[in-house]
Amino acid sequence: MPLLVTDHSWTQTGSTVFISVPLNGVTKVDIVSSDEYLKVHFPPFLLEVFLSELVDDDQSSAKIGNGVAVISLSKRTNKLWEHLAISTYDKETKREIRERALSKMQEKLAAEAKNRSEKRHHEKKYTLKTMMNMESEERERIQKMKDAERERTTAELKAWQLKENKIAEEAARLKLQSQTNNFKNIKAVKDTSENGGSGGKNDKFDARNVRKLERKTKQKDLPSPRVLGNIEVSFTPRVFPTALRESRVEEEEEWLRKQAEARRVVNADIEELKDLTEEERNPDWLKEKGNNFFAAGDYLSALNAYNLAIRLNRKISALFSNRAACHLKLRNFHKAIEDSSQALELLTPAVSTNSAARARAHVRRGTAFCQLQLYAEASHFNGDGRRH
Repeated sequence: MPLLVTDHSWTQTGSTVFISVPLNGVTKVDIVSSDEYLKVHFPPFLLEVFLSELVDDDQSSAKIGNGVAVISLSKRTNKLWEHLAISTYDKETKREIRERALSKMQEKLAAEAKNRSEKRHHEKKYTLKTMMNMESEERERIQKMKDAERERTTAELKAWQLKENKIAEEAARLKLQSQTNNFKNIKAVKDTSENGGSGGKNDKFDARNVRKLERKTKQKDLPSPRVLGNIEVSFTPRVFPTALRESRVEEEEEWLRKQAEARRVVNADIEELKDLTEEERNPDWLKEKGNNFFAAGDYLSALNAYNLAIRLNRKISALFSNRAACHLKLRNFHKAIEDSSQALELLTPAVSTNSAARARAHVRRGTAFCQLQLYAEASHFNGDGRRH
């Protein structure tokens, strides 16, 4: 039960009533007021005043400081009060006044919350509109720059084409002029040879000049373009991406043989696995299910899928490597190291095809060592199985 405050004091002017309440060292104060009621609650103390006159609650205020709460109540009418409170109300009247005050307080708080919400909504709307306007202006600016650049480039291209056309026309004119001159020279030599009679050596010289001019004319004429065609080139079939001269054939063949054997080894005769469907006894199907569970963050389900796939086939390195990833997520670091090591044993010999899988296995094993603070072991081997 709260302790009633009796050591409060009050003063007044023609328009305002001032009530001073000592807080007795309490810092948490709850004030409820209305036109006819005032409550100051600072546990375990309580001040409750049923005002003798009506006040304007919207114009009233309260200040807390220096261990005192000062409430300023604005009067409805400018006159001096004879008493601060009315003490003759019965319990029912007091209860009704309290309920009215609390109801009005709740309505006021709800209205303030609604106003704050509407203000935030308007601010967000204004901010969004401003950002959209800024983005629109930026897009327009960029579009104008693009248009200007396009126009400039188009003008430069047209100028270049015009220049090239002039150069081509000039070259064609010079070529035609040269051919005309050559034909004139040939004709002149022939005419001289025909009109000169028996010139002896001069006739032979003129004939040589004619043939020489004809050869020069033919050399200046460009040959026609060659006919297009396709040349078929056959390559040696290769399973691995590297060239044959860069590959280790024996190791690659051994890796392919091990992969083929791994696909054929399925332990489907285990007693507790006989109830599974044909699809559920497929290690590849279980691996895909585990991958989907892992991607969804369900690491326990992924671990169960990999466990069952490994029981069916212990020769597939990806199952051990993926299970190591699950153990890392579940912080089973020792098991992650075991599975990563098993995957690396299956990923032999080291060829280009399994380099990415070996790198993943090394990373997962190294991560597990680091989590166990075994940094020397984590850096012991690199991705090719060689020491650093």
